[in-house]
Amino acid sequence: MSRSIDTRTRQRSAPAHRAGVFTAFGLAAEAEPLAPGLYVVATPIGNLKDVSFRGLGVLAAADAVLAEDTRVTKTLLAHYGITTPLVAYHEHSNAAVRERMIHRLKDGQALALVSDAGTPLVSDPGYKLVQAAIAEGVPVTPIPGPSAILTALVVSGLPTDRFFFEGFLPPKSAARRTRLAELAGIPGTLMLFEAPHRLPEMLGDAAAVLGGRQAVVARELTKLFETVRRGTLAELAAQFAAEGPPKGEIVVVIGEAGEPRREETDAALDERLHAALQRHSIKDAAALIADETGRPKREVYARALTLAKERP
Repeated sequence: MSRSIDTRTRQRSAPAHRAGVFTAFGLAAEAEPLAPGLYVVATPIGNLKDVSFRGLGVLAAADAVLAEDTRVTKTLLAHYGITTPLVAYHEHSNAAVRERMIHRLKDGQALALVSDAGTPLVSDPGYKLVQAAIAEGVPVTPIPGPSAILTALVVSGLPTDRFFFEGFLPPKSAARRTRLAELAGIPGTLMLFEAPHRLPEMLGDAAAVLGGRQAVVARELTKLFETVRRGTLAELAAQFAAEGPPKGEIVVVIGEAGEPRREETDAALDERLHAALQRHSIKDAAALIADETGRPKREVYARALTLAKERP
């Protein structure tokens, strides 16, 4: 039996909740009462001014704010004079914690779910609570706003019509290269998060696997020291290797393999490989041609093996 419900009917018939108060532009504002349910609220990724008025109203009027790190969210609430109680909900929260939250929701409360920064459920554990709420027929309402992924994408200058968000790559080089090879054929811009101390090595691995693609490293977006560095993967890898790991939150945007290179015929690829195999080993020849053409390294290596076997 389907458990879907008409949330609009549920919200109209549900009892109203307390109206909260928040302060913006030096003026106090009263938030509209909330109907029971779970509200997924996007918060600023750096600049506190980026929060929406609707988001402030929900945070002020909710019975509690479920936060990934209550210390971080406390700063946001204090800035806008919001006194809603904070409850920790993070990756270590177990099923018992979710059950308590679901009990509160089914008891008629309105709860706001936030992450440390940006839109919840993207690389954080909030989706488990949303799944549980949906399974119990509890209304879930999105309150849209800032997103580090979209912010980096629109400032990158790379194609935005198709993109794939991977999140964090494996921390070890071998596993990372394997995953990058799997991502190589995706027809669109690639989006990654990365820890500062792993950035130089990750960019080096990406350059080795994905070839000469254009890329962007966006750091501390919307904050005081916001920087956006552009170049090929190899160029960026060399720059950060020389400078050392940067500080702050990082998003890496990698362009799709260039169209002229994708259109290169198999015959042209074979011609390049035949020439390279005269001077290099199969492995080195494949790496060289993969870098020149932007084709996946595995694909070029497999073709080089075939051509080497066919040689007299």
